[in-house]
Amino acid sequence: MEPNVLDWYLGLQSRTLDLVGDYAGNELFVLEGDSLLLYCFGDLKIDFEDGFQLLHAVYAVEHFLEALVRRMCNFHIVFFSDHEDLCIPPQIFPRKNLYMLARSVIIRHLKSHLPESHPEIKVLNFSSVHEALFQEFLESSGVYFIMCHDGAHAHVKSKVNNSASSTCNGDWQRLAFRRMIGRFISLGFNVALINGLEIRDTKVMAMIVEGKPGNSTMASSTKYPVMSGKPSVLPEEILETGMKDMSLDTLPDRLDAFLKDFKTPPTSPPNHGLGTMSNGSAAAPMSSSERLILIIFTLSELLVQHPAGGFMVSAFLLHAILLSHIAFAARRLKQVKFPKSSEAQGDRIFINDFAIIARGVIDCDRWQSYCSGSRLQCDLADLVDGRLFKAVLFAIRDRSEASKLLPRIVMDEFDYAAATIKSLSGIHLQFSSEYGIAGKIIVPPPEQNDALSILPFSNSVFDQHLTSIKIEVDIQDIANPNKKSIRIFKEISHWHNRKKPIDKMKIVKIRNDKAGQRLLKSNQRYMDEMLKYAASLTNATGKILDPQTITVQKSTKPSSSSVIPSIKKSDGSSDVKRNKQGKSKAVPTAKELAQASIDSKRTMLAEKTFSSWGNVRERLDKMEAEKRYEEARSYYQNLAIEKQEVLNAEITLYSLQPLLEIWSKYCKEERKEEGYKVVALLWSHIKDLWKLKHSLTRTIVTHAMEVWRHLGFHTNNEIPTIDVDRPLTFTFRIPSSSSYTLSIGLSPQQFQLLYCGPYMDRNIDSQPDARVPFNPDGWQRAVLDEIDADHSVFVVAPTSAGKTFISFYAMEKILRADDDGVLVYVAPTKALVNQIGAEIQARFSKAFKYGGKSVWAIHTRDYRVNNPTGCQILVTVPHILQIMLLAPSNAKSWAPRVKRIIFDEIHSIGQAEDGVVWEQLLLLAPCPIIALSATVGNPEQFSDWLTASQRSSGFELSMIQHQTRYSDLRKFMYTPPKVFKFGGLSRTSTLGDVGLDGIPGFQFFHPAASLVNRSRGMPADLSLEARDCLILWQTMSKHQTASYPVPEELSPKESCPATVAKIDIARWENALKKLLSLWMLDSGSPFGKVFQDIYQPLATPSLIETRGQHTDYTDDTAEEVDSNKLSETALPLLNDLHERNALPAIMFNFDRSRCESIAKAVLHRLERAETSWKETNKGWKAKMEDYEKWKATKTSKASKDVKPKKNKDGDGERLSKADAQKDSAEREVSIFETFDPSAPCKEFSFADLTKVEKSEMADYFKKLEWKGVATWLMTALTRGIGIHHAGMNRKYRQTVEILFRKGYLRVVIATGTLALGINMPCKTVVFSGDSVYLTALNFRQCAGRAGRRGFDILGNVVFHGISLDKACRLVSSRLPDLNGHFPITTTLVLRLFTLLHESDNSAYARRAINSLLSQPRLYLGGESFKAQVLHHLRFSIEYLRREQLLGLGGEPINFTGAVSHLYFTENSSFAFHALLKGGYFHTLCADIHKKSQATLRKLMLVMAHLFGRRPCRQSDAEYIEKIVKRSSSIVFLPELPKEARKILQNHNQATLETFTTYVKTFAKQHVVGDDRVLPLTGLSVGGNDPTPIEALHPLPPTTARSHFVALSGHSDTFTSIDDLCSSTRSEIFLEKAVIPHLDIPSATPLNAYLYDYFMHGAVQPLETANGIKKGDIWFLLNDFSMVLATITTSLANFLKVEPIDDGEMLDIVGQGDAMEENMDAEEESDAPAQRAAKSEKPKAALPTPSSSHKAKKVVLDSWEDEPEVPVAKEGGSYDLGEDDDDSSASDGASSEEGLMDVLTAFQMLKAEFDEKFKAMWA
Repeated sequence: MEPNVLDWYLGLQSRTLDLVGDYAGNELFVLEGDSLLLYCFGDLKIDFEDGFQLLHAVYAVEHFLEALVRRMCNFHIVFFSDHEDLCIPPQIFPRKNLYMLARSVIIRHLKSHLPESHPEIKVLNFSSVHEALFQEFLESSGVYFIMCHDGAHAHVKSKVNNSASSTCNGDWQRLAFRRMIGRFISLGFNVALINGLEIRDTKVMAMIVEGKPGNSTMASSTKYPVMSGKPSVLPEEILETGMKDMSLDTLPDRLDAFLKDFKTPPTSPPNHGLGTMSNGSAAAPMSSSERLILIIFTLSELLVQHPAGGFMVSAFLLHAILLSHIAFAARRLKQVKFPKSSEAQGDRIFINDFAIIARGVIDCDRWQSYCSGSRLQCDLADLVDGRLFKAVLFAIRDRSEASKLLPRIVMDEFDYAAATIKSLSGIHLQFSSEYGIAGKIIVPPPEQNDALSILPFSNSVFDQHLTSIKIEVDIQDIANPNKKSIRIFKEISHWHNRKKPIDKMKIVKIRNDKAGQRLLKSNQRYMDEMLKYAASLTNATGKILDPQTITVQKSTKPSSSSVIPSIKKSDGSSDVKRNKQGKSKAVPTAKELAQASIDSKRTMLAEKTFSSWGNVRERLDKMEAEKRYEEARSYYQNLAIEKQEVLNAEITLYSLQPLLEIWSKYCKEERKEEGYKVVALLWSHIKDLWKLKHSLTRTIVTHAMEVWRHLGFHTNNEIPTIDVDRPLTFTFRIPSSSSYTLSIGLSPQQFQLLYCGPYMDRNIDSQPDARVPFNPDGWQRAVLDEIDADHSVFVVAPTSAGKTFISFYAMEKILRADDDGVLVYVAPTKALVNQIGAEIQARFSKAFKYGGKSVWAIHTRDYRVNNPTGCQILVTVPHILQIMLLAPSNAKSWAPRVKRIIFDEIHSIGQAEDGVVWEQLLLLAPCPIIALSATVGNPEQFSDWLTASQRSSGFELSMIQHQTRYSDLRKFMYTPPKVFKFGGLSRTSTLGDVGLDGIPGFQFFHPAASLVNRSRGMPADLSLEARDCLILWQTMSKHQTASYPVPEELSPKESCPATVAKIDIARWENALKKLLSLWMLDSGSPFGKVFQDIYQPLATPSLIETRGQHTDYTDDTAEEVDSNKLSETALPLLNDLHERNALPAIMFNFDRSRCESIAKAVLHRLERAETSWKETNKGWKAKMEDYEKWKATKTSKASKDVKPKKNKDGDGERLSKADAQKDSAEREVSIFETFDPSAPCKEFSFADLTKVEKSEMADYFKKLEWKGVATWLMTALTRGIGIHHAGMNRKYRQTVEILFRKGYLRVVIATGTLALGINMPCKTVVFSGDSVYLTALNFRQCAGRAGRRGFDILGNVVFHGISLDKACRLVSSRLPDLNGHFPITTTLVLRLFTLLHESDNSAYARRAINSLLSQPRLYLGGESFKAQVLHHLRFSIEYLRREQLLGLGGEPINFTGAVSHLYFTENSSFAFHALLKGGYFHTLCADIHKKSQATLRKLMLVMAHLFGRRPCRQSDAEYIEKIVKRSSSIVFLPELPKEARKILQNHNQATLETFTTYVKTFAKQHVVGDDRVLPLTGLSVGGNDPTPIEALHPLPPTTARSHFVALSGHSDTFTSIDDLCSSTRSEIFLEKAVIPHLDIPSATPLNAYLYDYFMHGAVQPLETANGIKKGDIWFLLNDFSMVLATITTSLANFLKVEPIDDGEMLDIVGQGDAMEENMDAEEESDAPAQRAAKSEKPKAALPTPSSSHKAKKVVLDSWEDEPEVPVAKEGGSYDLGEDDDDSSASDGASSEEGLMDVLTAFQMLKAEFDEKFKAMWA
């Protein structure tokens, strides 16, 4: 055995992800078959030991697989012959043969029925993981990852006590699984663990184990066979067999002989056909199903080997025939127990022997081919029912008894089958009492009472929806309510405040004290930052922002036909007005005078503009051609718009001349192909000329047409006819020579397709529209129409397609309508919230009649800008909007004013964590919505659901879909050099270069090359640019055949006009993809050859030995490059991008620490190269010598300077003119005045120093230094490199965004924080390194940053450090389908009642509830099952009633506030409430003042069990031994205290009773028929005889529990919530995730990271021992701090201790966020020493509640920030007021005095935890 495998496995990284939503999407994965069986066989409800319930085992497998299918998983199942023993649970290894039979039956069953029910799922067999065919399968099918078991098991008790065998089996099994995982990883696949997998609502949460294929330890372990080292089982552990003399080796021969003799008539019915034996000895009818034929042969074999076993064979045969007749519901039988005697093992031995032979038959190829050829129905899933077999053994003693007790048809079939067996074995079967086995019937315990008595409830709003729910109510509870235990809940904080809302007309005054002024200064600083941020977004750098001033207008709805009127030109005659006598008026009108004045000004402007241009042109004429072109274009682009209109045509023509000169040089040197990029520019400029409305003259048109003809392009009707003319200010010449021609030498069409794609006209049905200041495309006009009609709209369009304007148009519409309407913009991230807020700030302004109003506001939990309820445009995140919509104080004021909600990045609804909040918002929206996304995999399905939900709210919704990006993305694979020589950055000529073609190491990636796996088809959004289409057409034409022709209409000549536009390419692209898709699906087509031609260049990239460049120093800087290290290959890549002018770039890596390591490596390499360059470069040394001389001279002059004498008036002496000139000459500014020798040289910096002033950078650095940002990060900024991830300080991230948009930063290394809508346009996106988070969704989101509209004509996408297979998968993968959640959670129900009650049944509250409960399809992906939903709702209410959170009429009572405020922790909040209500915290905290430390430790242990629960990987012995025991940290969370555990278990039991009643009630009212259909294959099982056979001792059929599970003897009494949810009938909706409970104890050990941190306060062990990723630690601790802050504030409110203002509960934050707030409030002028002094304040014994919920613009995103310790109130305690509310009396468990101790304890716990949290910044 190689022990390093287990050690290697422990070192692998793992993380829990939603398999579909966050990881694989629709990608195919392999489910390892024996891992599946081990996982399902581990269900202790399956009776394998006493009753061998094979059908229950089959059901368990199908149930699990169906759950995966329903959640959109895409998988194949693969079994390995070598692995068969791995399916056996370790504690039951002696029953091996039963499990082996079950394995064979399940494989045969799935292979037989899945092709019909689920043809997309394949079941495959291979010999081992090392088989070449298996590897070929993986490569050909495009598998994304592999799901398997890792051999670790939860600790469970088994009925079989074989500890030695269990341990032995468990050890080798664990080793085998980990060898298997090693093999999978060596093949390049990540592994998802099936053990520990959790199906949470609509999500499949699994732990993904990552590994690197290059790992040497793992590679060596894969040499061993997976099953090597398997121990031999001890003889006493195997059941005795009656087949000692039989050899299974000859079984196939005997089977073959049997099958040759046995024939099935083709006319036989499928279930009751006739079978005949050819020898004629048994020609009676019998069933021809696969099951009975297998049983006949197997029983015959058993009789031959053991003739005395006739009684057992007879009983088993009878049991088999009964399987076809007894109704499935009647198969739940009492258990038969045989006494321990010599015969006690008889039935087990017989079943064991039967399993051995039957399995041998099923696995035999001859059997499988026979069954396939005979078309026998495979009914092996119900092959054996062990309980029924035992019942027959016990009840049927002889033939006469059987005839009396059993139906005649059963006995007839028995006789027929017995005759067949006799013909085979020669033994006549008969019943005889002498062979009977004595036994007894085990009477099961009586079932629990059918239903819980339901507490009364009546609410007028809810009652109308619950009328269909028929339940019996406990009348006694109505008559005798326990008033002492009820305290009406009155919310004095959060969203329920009864106080009056803020007066919108009241102007808030800033206090004049020091604190008030400080706050004012802080706000002013923030707004200044916001203005700078907005300026970077609107390209207003250096200019004063001029937002549009909005005025309220009368309602107008311009239609799309409202176009801008064209201006007619006057001919000088028709517009002359005449008097009545027909004579011309001598005096011009005012209009004519005004027009004359405008014309005069235009003429003057034109003259001045041309004059200035003439001066500039004289300077340009002296330049080289390329420089002249660039300067001319730069001059034009920097002109004002009105001057651009004057000079556009002239400068464009002038620009053609240097391009022609360059092109002529290429022609002369016969390098035309290299110069085609210049011709593409010429083509583009001439095309632009034809579109000009102003400044175009006949002369310019003539010259342009001459160029057009010289290049070889055909003239067409696009060339305008121009009457106006004006002489050029320059002489235009076309280079000519007799030795060469300027013609391109290609057909114009081919040239355009190959080289002009990025320059083509992109307009798609564009027309003028008065509603927007540009010409919108058709789909954009359709969106405008829907918004104007006040309809909801769902827009799906790619990034850069032009979705942004939609939101701002809707905002402007709201602002113009009135001063009260509100639009809410919901963004998924705080970064996007900031950006949108800044853009609104830059776009709109408005003067309001009353104070207290604003155009916009930002509101997140961390900070606010402006008043959220006093603005017209609120920008927020989903959680905050949900709270505001559910706030009773808003129900009559703010919520009814909401006129539209915009949901940006709506695909976030698919997230595992926060998706349910998005879904709830969509269902609760009180107004029309706009939903925006670029990445929805199932837009039609999502639109259908949105349409239904909006219609139920009274709104119409339309989906508008647009497929085409504005700018194309060109993809490249990057191969780094083996050796890189770096001597500084340099740039070569890039004139006309688009894309990265031709750069060594960059291999063009044709999109069709990604279609590696034909079976996956082609994604709808696979995009082809013009040259891609041409290459594809040429390749398809090359390989076309007579059977598979390429139609002539697909040729470029037929598909594209003479001048090609983007819309023509889109049509051609669709036609080509349609034909290619058909070829993909046809195995006989030429697709394979087409693919190989396109794919081959990628598969064989040219390796570059050495790359890089030198400047003029000779030091050897060549370094070998490790291609596997991103930190070494990043600079060569960036250097190449810099040379091609392909920066700015964003490098995406989804690991925060890796982002930083890449940035550090690039920074250090630049610094080292610069240092070496300075030491050897003569030019630099000379410059430094001059600099030193200048410094010395300046110092000398300064010492000689003498102050001028003062005259009596105090003025200095007046210098003469000559003296003044002399002094000025002496004081002439030197170049060294601004020279900083320590600043990075431009050759070693990516920064563009021309974009930002030094003073501005100094201001940024001052603020970053104040925030405590690491020095190296600021140094990286000076070299043009930034980092962006969620762990970075917010100020630093914002600075990076601003500097990147300004163009100063040209390299940003980021995680997915920049993927969601952040405006960070770049030329190139680099995917640097693989990750489990690099999915099809994230790929499209991140790639969309490149080539943004209005910035670049083409975007580059580079794969760096990513395998070709992964790159192909990313490009060709379909986007994942969105799946929803069950939205009516128990917490939402509670909050809805609070909204209704506290708003006095407001119209808004009633409408919200009615809208939610009227939904036909409540959640996305779910079926329409309204009855189940309403039942579920009613029993959620029942739960809340029993937990004393709701009163009789739905009024919130007692601790409703605490539970509601902890809504983000459901279901932990209900467990916390159970302990609070149960008095546990009262008892625990009674000694808080005497034994504070012991109390706090115990309290922290309990809180760690409730909140932030993170299960460890199912742990085994070596993990405990090598990690847990050896660590100084606490890795596994210690057990929950006994008293707390008991309360929570009682709470779970009460919850179980409540929801069991729900299940039973619904089943009785709505479930009809037997539960007899297998969930995945749809196969119906059981017979049709409804009459139970009493002799078999049947039990009553279950009503709630699945009949399949009931086969193992289970009743409708459920033992746990997991039992209830996993075995309820399929017709009953029940999601474990929405039942309020916590698994106590947890099935797997819980991670003790919170408790360990509280005990030790150390961060490092959390990463090393507890396995928490470094980038996650801060967020996890901050989340827990927020929980503590919420609890302390909620309890203080309950006790009415220092009530806080309305809405302040929204601002509860974790300590990390609170510290950022404190820092923002500090004076930035404070010296570091002052700041340090402030941080040394004494610890507060008890922090005030307000210390962590301030309503300011605060956020802290990293522990790199320097905090200030919050100060407690004087005395460190609260002023506890008295409760004067007579209705507040409560029972002893919740007494005020005891609760006061609880509050004190939680305050102390929070103070101590936060102190340790703050120490992370020390």
